[in-house]
Amino acid sequence: MQQLKESKDFTSFLLGLEHGNLCISYFNTLIDTDVLHRDVLPFLNKSSSTLEDAVHDLPIESLIFTRTPSDIQNHLLIGYLSLTMEGKNDQAVLVKAGSQKSRPVSFPEVEFSVIGPKEALVESLDTNLNLIRKRLPIHELKVEELLVGKLSKTRVAVLHIDGICNKENVTTVIQRISSLNVNQIIDSSYISQMIEDNKNSPFPQFIDTERPDRLAAVLGEGKLVILVDGAPHGLLGPATLVEFFTASEDYFLNWTLASFFRLVRFFAVLFSILITPIYVAVLTYHYELLPKNLINTLVISRSGIPFPPILEALVLELVIELLREAGARLPTKVGQTIGIVGGIVIGTASVEAGLTSNVLLIIVALSALASFTTPVYQMGNTIRLIRFPFLLMAYYIGILGVAISFCFMLIHLLRITTLGKPYLEPLFPPKIQDLKDSLIRLPFSFLSKHPIKGQTDKTQKHKD
Repeated sequence: MQQLKESKDFTSFLLGLEHGNLCISYFNTLIDTDVLHRDVLPFLNKSSSTLEDAVHDLPIESLIFTRTPSDIQNHLLIGYLSLTMEGKNDQAVLVKAGSQKSRPVSFPEVEFSVIGPKEALVESLDTNLNLIRKRLPIHELKVEELLVGKLSKTRVAVLHIDGICNKENVTTVIQRISSLNVNQIIDSSYISQMIEDNKNSPFPQFIDTERPDRLAAVLGEGKLVILVDGAPHGLLGPATLVEFFTASEDYFLNWTLASFFRLVRFFAVLFSILITPIYVAVLTYHYELLPKNLINTLVISRSGIPFPPILEALVLELVIELLREAGARLPTKVGQTIGIVGGIVIGTASVEAGLTSNVLLIIVALSALASFTTPVYQMGNTIRLIRFPFLLMAYYIGILGVAISFCFMLIHLLRITTLGKPYLEPLFPPKIQDLKDSLIRLPFSFLSKHPIKGQTDKTQKHKD
């Protein structure tokens, strides 16, 4: 207790009783003072001689009696009141009076959808659990809570539906989180980096989402969810590559529209990765692949350009990345201005100065635009990164280099696992049932079963 008194926000005072003094201690920055003055002080029995009698009439749902100094200290640091009799420090009563201060539930900012729910997770773990439980009011929804971090003591919750989620996945995640030996956990992204199967892979293995409706949906599919107190995003896993290109809005639209937009996303990702390397490879080694009319256009656009295609492409790609980073780090209104005005000014000036060709400028702009179609932000970052190895290989050995790079990427994806499950499921190994909701989404009448990779003893979605 003496160590706690060294903090300026620690308060301790004596309340006179008929048979002694009651010492009340707390951190005034952690508790709700209304609880102290409304629910504690007016109901103390001032004629009592023992601590138990003094707190007997408190309208508090649960009181903790303890004789352990470490328990007292730990509870004080998370928003409890400590009540002890002066001169009798062998026992304390701990009263929960924590102040729950967090921002209200608001609209999703990263995964906004025109159709569907408009609620997003916030930084309060209890609020996030409420948002999920009200969508899944079933007793099978289980919440396992852990404390992680020697300094931060961060609450981490693992959610799953008993009987649907694979228990092996739940056990694996809880063991990995429990074994973390770190000082602080500030955000859910810390957890995902520390417990994923392949820590050196640029491909994310947990989906980070701010939508409680998406978390509730995947829980019903047999997946598990990780929530971290202080993080406005939840993690869901095991995640497959296909799911990173699936948007929540896909399930709010007609299946034909949803399938079309999903295919557009897959095409956009391949276009974003391959179009600039193919341009460099063709202009460096493979002019014969181009039609005569197109060759004339490219020759005219590159006339007077002093740099080879690879250097020209790398400079433009790096400029796009600089504009993205500047727009992301600056305040919202200024960032939007930088992204739009900066792109127009720099692109126009570079073409007029004869430093880049207008054809490549269009290709790089379309490539950047295509990468924005990825619904999950982490996968978008991965796509931005892997374009550069493709570019270098295209410069060294042309189209063959692009093909070799694609093969290496495919081999890497085949080797990745997420909680021990193949990353490319249901494409490889092929799962016919799960293909109904992969590259395309079939009508809900065809999606009556849980995914094979997550099913246990309950397989029918609509009959459980």
